[in-house]
Amino acid sequence: MPTLPAPTERLVFREMTEDDLDDMAALLGDPEVMHYYSSPKTREEALAWIEWNQRLYGKEGFGLWLVSLRATGEFVGDCGLTLQEVEGNADLEIGFHVRAELQGNGYATEAAAACRDHARDVLEAKRLIAIIDPDNQPSQRVAEKVGLAFERDATSRSGEPVRIHAAAL
Repeated sequence: MPTLPAPTERLVFREMTEDDLDDMAALLGDPEVMHYYSSPKTREEALAWIEWNQRLYGKEGFGLWLVSLRATGEFVGDCGLTLQEVEGNADLEIGFHVRAELQGNGYATEAAAACRDHARDVLEAKRLIAIIDPDNQPSQRVAEKVGLAFERDATSRSGEPVRIHAAAL
Protein backbone atom coordinates (compact mmCIF):
# COMPACT_ATOMS: atom_id res chain seq x y z
CA MET A 1 0.00 0.00 0.00
CA PRO A 2 1.50 3.34 -0.98
CA THR A 3 2.18 5.78 1.80
CA LEU A 4 2.77 9.51 1.66
CA PRO A 5 5.47 11.66 3.22
CA ALA A 6 4.32 13.23 6.47
CA PRO A 7 2.93 16.76 6.15
CA THR A 8 5.41 19.50 6.94
CA GLU A 9 4.80 22.80 8.67
CA ARG A 10 3.56 24.34 5.41
CA LEU A 11 3.08 21.50 2.91
CA VAL A 12 1.00 18.37 2.32
CA PHE A 13 1.49 15.54 -0.18
CA ARG A 14 -0.99 13.41 -2.11
CA GLU A 15 -1.01 11.14 -5.13
CA MET A 16 -1.53 12.80 -8.50
CA THR A 17 -4.72 12.14 -10.46
CA GLU A 18 -5.99 13.12 -13.89
CA ASP A 19 -7.90 15.91 -12.12
CA ASP A 20 -4.49 17.56 -11.58
CA LEU A 21 -3.80 17.84 -15.30
CA ASP A 22 -4.39 21.61 -15.52
CA ASP A 23 -1.97 22.32 -12.66
CA MET A 24 0.63 19.79 -13.81
CA ALA A 25 0.44 20.94 -17.44
CA ALA A 26 0.99 24.54 -16.33
CA LEU A 27 3.91 23.51 -14.09
CA LEU A 28 5.65 21.18 -16.55
CA GLY A 29 4.87 23.46 -19.49
CA ASP A 30 6.43 26.54 -17.86
CA PRO A 31 9.72 27.40 -19.61
CA GLU A 32 11.12 28.86 -16.36
CA VAL A 33 10.35 25.72 -14.30
CA MET A 34 11.65 23.46 -17.10
CA HIS A 35 14.70 25.58 -17.95
CA TYR A 36 17.13 22.72 -17.24
CA TYR A 37 15.14 20.13 -19.20
CA SER A 38 15.40 19.68 -22.97
CA SER A 39 12.05 21.48 -23.36
CA PRO A 40 8.83 22.24 -21.49
CA LYS A 41 6.27 19.44 -21.60
CA THR A 42 3.08 19.54 -23.64
CA ARG A 43 -0.32 18.89 -22.06
CA GLU A 44 -0.18 15.32 -23.40
CA GLU A 45 3.29 14.85 -21.87
CA ALA A 46 2.00 16.21 -18.56
CA LEU A 47 -0.79 13.62 -18.65
CA ALA A 48 1.81 10.92 -19.37
CA TRP A 49 3.79 12.24 -16.35
CA ILE A 50 0.72 11.81 -14.11
CA GLU A 51 0.06 8.33 -15.50
CA TRP A 52 3.72 7.34 -15.01
CA ASN A 53 3.52 8.40 -11.37
CA GLN A 54 0.24 6.53 -10.89
CA ARG A 55 1.94 3.38 -12.19
CA LEU A 56 4.83 3.98 -9.78
CA TYR A 57 2.44 4.31 -6.81
CA GLY A 58 0.99 0.91 -7.66
CA LYS A 59 4.25 -0.84 -8.52
CA GLU A 60 6.75 0.74 -6.11
CA GLY A 61 4.55 2.34 -3.46
CA PHE A 62 6.05 5.75 -4.23
CA GLY A 63 6.58 8.27 -7.00
CA LEU A 64 6.40 12.01 -7.35
CA TRP A 65 3.56 13.38 -5.26
CA LEU A 66 1.51 16.50 -5.72
CA VAL A 67 2.52 19.18 -3.18
CA SER A 68 0.06 21.77 -1.85
CA LEU A 69 0.08 24.46 0.80
CA ARG A 70 -1.27 23.02 4.02
CA ALA A 71 -3.15 26.20 4.98
CA THR A 72 -4.95 26.89 1.69
CA GLY A 73 -4.62 23.81 -0.54
CA GLU A 74 -2.91 25.94 -3.21
CA PHE A 75 -0.92 23.87 -5.72
CA VAL A 76 2.84 24.25 -5.20
CA GLY A 77 4.34 21.59 -7.48
CA ASP A 78 5.53 18.01 -7.22
CA CYS A 79 8.18 16.25 -5.20
CA GLY A 80 8.98 12.64 -4.56
CA LEU A 81 11.02 9.55 -5.16
CA THR A 82 11.72 7.49 -8.28
CA LEU A 83 14.16 4.75 -9.17
CA GLN A 84 16.67 6.07 -11.70
CA GLU A 85 19.59 4.51 -13.50
CA VAL A 86 22.81 6.45 -14.03
CA GLU A 87 25.75 4.80 -15.77
CA GLY A 88 24.45 1.33 -14.96
CA ASN A 89 23.67 1.99 -11.28
CA ALA A 90 20.07 2.08 -10.06
CA ASP A 91 19.39 4.44 -7.17
CA LEU A 92 16.45 6.05 -5.44
CA GLU A 93 16.28 9.65 -6.61
CA ILE A 94 14.55 12.66 -5.12
CA GLY A 95 13.01 15.06 -7.62
CA PHE A 96 10.98 18.25 -7.37
CA HIS A 97 9.37 21.04 -9.36
CA VAL A 98 7.95 24.22 -7.80
CA ARG A 99 5.78 26.79 -9.60
CA ALA A 100 7.99 29.64 -10.80
CA GLU A 101 6.10 32.29 -8.84
CA LEU A 102 6.53 30.28 -5.61
CA GLN A 103 10.25 29.58 -5.98
CA GLY A 104 12.55 31.12 -3.40
CA ASN A 105 10.22 30.42 -0.46
CA GLY A 106 11.94 27.23 0.71
CA TYR A 107 9.15 24.94 -0.51
CA ALA A 108 11.47 22.69 -2.55
CA THR A 109 13.79 22.23 0.43
CA GLU A 110 10.90 21.57 2.82
CA ALA A 111 9.27 19.05 0.46
CA ALA A 112 12.60 17.37 -0.36
CA ALA A 113 13.45 16.99 3.34
CA ALA A 114 10.07 15.31 3.95
CA CYS A 115 10.66 12.94 1.02
CA ARG A 116 14.20 12.20 2.25
CA ASP A 117 12.80 11.31 5.69
CA HIS A 118 10.11 9.16 4.06
CA ALA A 119 12.76 7.31 2.03
CA ARG A 120 14.80 6.65 5.17
CA ASP A 121 12.09 6.00 7.75
CA VAL A 122 9.29 4.35 5.77
CA LEU A 123 10.97 2.84 2.71
CA GLU A 124 14.14 2.03 4.69
CA ALA A 125 16.29 3.18 1.78
CA LYS A 126 20.02 3.13 2.44
CA ARG A 127 21.00 5.69 -0.20
CA LEU A 128 19.35 8.67 -1.89
CA ILE A 129 20.53 10.67 -4.90
CA ALA A 130 19.59 13.75 -6.88
CA ILE A 131 20.43 13.96 -10.59
CA ILE A 132 20.91 17.62 -11.44
CA ASP A 133 21.92 19.63 -14.49
CA PRO A 134 25.43 21.06 -13.84
CA ASP A 135 24.11 24.60 -14.41
CA ASN A 136 21.11 24.24 -12.06
CA GLN A 137 22.54 25.95 -8.99
CA PRO A 138 19.17 26.31 -7.18
CA SER A 139 18.49 22.55 -7.29
CA GLN A 140 22.05 21.80 -6.23
CA ARG A 141 21.53 24.08 -3.20
CA VAL A 142 18.29 22.26 -2.32
CA ALA A 143 20.08 18.89 -2.53
CA GLU A 144 22.87 20.14 -0.29
CA LYS A 145 20.41 21.63 2.25
CA VAL A 146 18.76 18.23 2.66
CA GLY A 147 22.10 16.48 3.11
CA LEU A 148 22.87 15.25 -0.42
CA ALA A 149 26.48 16.25 -1.08
CA PHE A 150 28.06 16.45 -4.52
CA GLU A 151 29.34 12.96 -5.34
CA ARG A 152 30.42 13.03 -8.99
CA ASP A 153 29.82 14.24 -12.50
CA ALA A 154 28.11 11.66 -14.70
CA THR A 155 26.29 11.22 -18.01
CA SER A 156 22.52 10.81 -18.15
CA ARG A 157 20.75 8.11 -20.16
CA SER A 158 20.18 10.72 -22.86
CA GLY A 159 23.92 11.49 -22.97
CA GLU A 160 23.73 14.83 -21.16
CA PRO A 161 26.17 15.78 -18.40
CA VAL A 162 24.65 15.64 -14.90
CA ARG A 163 25.84 16.10 -11.35
CA ILE A 164 25.05 13.38 -8.84
CA HIS A 165 24.40 14.51 -5.27
CA ALA A 166 24.06 11.63 -2.81
CA ALA A 167 23.78 10.63 0.82
CA ALA A 168 23.74 7.45 2.84
CA LEU A 169 20.50 7.36 4.85
